Amino acid sequence: MDKLPAVLYVEDDTQSRRLMKMLLTGRMKLTNVTIFEDSTDFLTRVNAMEVKPDIIFLDIHMKPHTGFEMLKMLRALEWSKNVPIVALTASVMNEEVQTLREAGFNSCLAKPIDLATFPETFQRVLSGETLWRIIG
Repeated sequence: MDKLPAVLYVEDDTQSRRLMKMLLTGRMKLTNVTIFEDSTDFLTRVNAMEVKPDIIFLDIHMKPHTGFEMLKMLRALEWSKNVPIVALTASVMNEEVQTLREAGFNSCLAKPIDLATFPETFQRVLSGETLWRIIG
């Protein structure tokens, strides 16, 4: 890949944000990482991004907009139709995975994120693979 991928990560848990930022910018050396700590004015903030993300990670249990609501907003935007959108959730049951798939998520990763395998998982999702990791 010639250019480094741009990432949007939406997460309300401080520790998860810190960990993901460390992984993406430190270990993976990505330079265009945007992190929202809540989903307030989500669409306005996404539209204001100078560089549109190549991959998006959404925490499912967010306020005021849930991951499902943010997904729906994103999928209505022309530029994001082919962008992989990954659900992140700590409460992954088989039934929820089915709901996530039907909603239109490309993949689901259980929290906490597996630090050892995340860079490889990231590349696989970015290249179009769908992953449903229901075990952390």
